[in-house]
Amino acid sequence: MPLTPLDIHNKEFGRRLRGYDEDEVNEFLDQIIKDYEALIRENKELQNQVAALQEKLSHFANIEETLSKTIIVAQEAADELKNNSKKEAQLIIKEAEKNADRIINESLAKSRKIAMEVEELKKQASIYRARFRALVETQLELLNKDTWDSLDTQETRIQELEV
Repeated sequence: MPLTPLDIHNKEFGRRLRGYDEDEVNEFLDQIIKDYEALIRENKELQNQVAALQEKLSHFANIEETLSKTIIVAQEAADELKNNSKKEAQLIIKEAEKNADRIINESLAKSRKIAMEVEELKKQASIYRARFRALVETQLELLNKDTWDSLDTQETRIQELEV
C-alpha cells in the first residue's frame, strides 16, 4: 500500500545517542509531505485529464464510426440511384425505339396507301380521258355528218362507253 502524506507526517523515529538532528529531520519530512501532496494532486489532475481525453477520444471515435457508416450509406444510395437511372434511361430508349418503329411503320403504310390511291386515280383519269375522247370524237362525227339519223346509234355507243 502506498504511503500517504499523513503516514509520512505521523512517522515517529526512535531516538538514539548521536542520532540525527530532530528539527532537520522534521523539516525534511515536511518538505517531503509538501512534494508528495503536490505529486498526488498532479497525478489526480493528470488522471482526470486522461479520463477527459479518453472520453473525447471515444466521442470522436463514435463520430468517426457514424461518419464512416453515413458515407457508406450515401455511397450505396448513390450507386442505387445511378443503377436506377441507367435502367430508367434504357427503358426510355426502348420505348422511344418502339415509338419510332411504330411511326415508321405507320408512315410506310400510309405512303403505300397513298401510292395505291394515286395509281387508282391514274387509272380512273385514263378511263375518263378515253371516255371523254370517245365522246368528243362521236360528237365530231355527228357534226361532220349530214344526217342526223345516225344519232340514235351514236347515243347507244356513248351509253355503252359510260357503263
